[in-house]
Amino acid sequence: MKKTLIALAVLSTASAAYADEGMWMPQQLPQVAKDLKAAGLKLDPASLTKLTEFPMGAIVSLGGCSASFVSPQGLVVTNHHCVYNSVAQNSRPERDLLANGFVARSLKEELPAAPGSRIFVTTEVLNVTDKVVTADVAKLSGKQRSDAIEKNQKAIVAECEKDAGHRCTVSSFYGGLEFYKIKQLEIRDVRLVHAPPAGVGKFGGDTDNWMWPRHTGDYGFYRAYVSKDGKAADYSEDNVPYVPKHHLKLAKEGVKEGDFVMVLGYPGRTNRHRLPSEVAYTFDWNYPAFVKASGENLAIIARETKDDKDAALKYAGQVASINNYYKNRQGMLNSYAGSDFLARKTAQQNELKAWVNGNPQRQKEFGADIERVEKLIAQRDAETKRDFNLSYGQPRLLSSARSLYRLANETQKPDAERKAGYQVRDLPRFKSSVAGLVRTYDEKVDKALVLHHLKNYLAQPAAEHNASFNAALGLKAGMSEAELKAAIDTLYAGSKLGDAKERAAWLDKSPADFKASNDSFIKAAVAMYEEGLKEEAKDEELAGNIQQAYGSYMKAKIAFMKTKGQAVYPDANSTLRVTFGKIAGRDHGADGTTWTAFTTVNGVAAKATGEGEFNAPKAQLEAIKNKDFGKFVDPKLKTVPVNFLATLDITGGNSGSAALNSKAELVGLAFDGTLDSIISDWDFNKANTRDIQVDLRYMLWNMKHIDKANNLLEEMSAE
Repeated sequence: MKKTLIALAVLSTASAAYADEGMWMPQQLPQVAKDLKAAGLKLDPASLTKLTEFPMGAIVSLGGCSASFVSPQGLVVTNHHCVYNSVAQNSRPERDLLANGFVARSLKEELPAAPGSRIFVTTEVLNVTDKVVTADVAKLSGKQRSDAIEKNQKAIVAECEKDAGHRCTVSSFYGGLEFYKIKQLEIRDVRLVHAPPAGVGKFGGDTDNWMWPRHTGDYGFYRAYVSKDGKAADYSEDNVPYVPKHHLKLAKEGVKEGDFVMVLGYPGRTNRHRLPSEVAYTFDWNYPAFVKASGENLAIIARETKDDKDAALKYAGQVASINNYYKNRQGMLNSYAGSDFLARKTAQQNELKAWVNGNPQRQKEFGADIERVEKLIAQRDAETKRDFNLSYGQPRLLSSARSLYRLANETQKPDAERKAGYQVRDLPRFKSSVAGLVRTYDEKVDKALVLHHLKNYLAQPAAEHNASFNAALGLKAGMSEAELKAAIDTLYAGSKLGDAKERAAWLDKSPADFKASNDSFIKAAVAMYEEGLKEEAKDEELAGNIQQAYGSYMKAKIAFMKTKGQAVYPDANSTLRVTFGKIAGRDHGADGTTWTAFTTVNGVAAKATGEGEFNAPKAQLEAIKNKDFGKFVDPKLKTVPVNFLATLDITGGNSGSAALNSKAELVGLAFDGTLDSIISDWDFNKANTRDIQVDLRYMLWNMKHIDKANNLLEEMSAE
């Protein structure tokens, strides 16, 4: 790979590129090799750069969570909350797998995962900046720039995906300063193998979420299947387990405080390079609005599903997701309140500006873009604020109708000219999404959510309304709640899209078929289409200008930080990263007490109430009472460890990431952070930041002594 700004920005001194902070791209690791070895890694750090070799070849993405192969038969381990939706979709009132758990005793007993589930195995990462932002593209701005970049990205992806069965993306780093091609094997036949009961996998529920001490068995298993010739394929009874080139071995010895640990996975998003204005907008308005809306949504769903077990199961995954982000954002707001984060961010920005303006050449190269990016982002944030209630108030069937009509129009074009998301490569996932709605949608719940948020939307000044949306749905400023409810009832009553077969039939319809339809949601989608394209074009004009200015801003920041001898690793963007540190408690936790590095099953028994979030299985409590721990006892703790803390830099998307010891053996799974340190997505605090792992010994103990998953233990060589 050619030398890039990333390489130039990495420190030669170990002190500033310290292990605890940094979500490192694998190709960066040789440049922090001294840190890795000093922290305790026993492998050659260069081995972590080889994506198709051990251990990186065993690390996979689920497209929102991380996971890893743990057997030569395609067995994949991840978090319980990452398989939660698949468990929910396979649950019925008469067979509640969420509450009771699930173990497939044989391959034949394994269940299809939720529609659209994927396992992605990364096989190549390549810098393609010069192919995306060519000399001609660099001269463009606005929508022309956005369109040209998208065209180049699609061409790279199309060439990459000539290798059948692979999914390729071109990801942006440093705000569009650099682009990398990510090539992944896309495994489409994913099956649920094992999930413990909710009283283990979700023990503590939302009460304990983001908290310490923690006692959650957040683990679950999928299996990857392919055709008999080893190719990626859709679900078929004839498919066979995928044979990975590499899989992780389970550690024979447990970990202890002070041990080296690293996490390999796919962190979603961090925001450490954001501007001060973005910090102020996020914490002063966006996150508070999100927390308020999330709380309202949870209350509405609870009210509407109270006496409907099937509807409750349909929304179980959504409720879990909302609760997770609700508490996450509130935790960030609590950490932000009274902090000096914005002041420090502003001082850093002023220091950067002074450095730029202190040299005529730098001022000429960067000055205008640094000022320009502030104004462009302010415009974007204002538009997001205006449309906040509208984004929550769109019926799900209307969203489906709009996507289906867009697909019908895009399929009239040559594939290369279609909008990203509507190309031939996107159709399998598109169809899975349409089909999957059947187990995640209930009309009465959706109507209640829509009514609530449209009331808020219509209460905004008329100038902030979307005229096209209002006209299509028969809405108007000043209408009463009764009038709004009547309009919504009419809309839902006039559509058959709630029926899965009816919805699927529209996948093959022409634009003329849509225009001739009397289905209320289809009619609304058609009516909104042209105006929607105009709004999209405006968004792309703004995005193109932001990309250009932000890339220049990041180039200035990297150059400035290099003069100070400091590294600038890229913000997380759902691509493969490595973070490393040590297992460690904290002298002072959020509640003022000392946090030990481990929790144990003794804490499970102490918390167990037999109800709700603390409903530990009776068999588990009996085993704890009888000290039936087998070989999983920690010699120092004298019992089975449950969770442990480490000084690792993770974020959402890292859920399910393999936690490895110094020999790259599996010792646990990352699944959470602590509430007072999750603001590290924006502002990393080395003293506070701890992430939480479920200990491998707890997983294996549960599987052997409680769920009797002996077939899986034997497969993983854990017996």
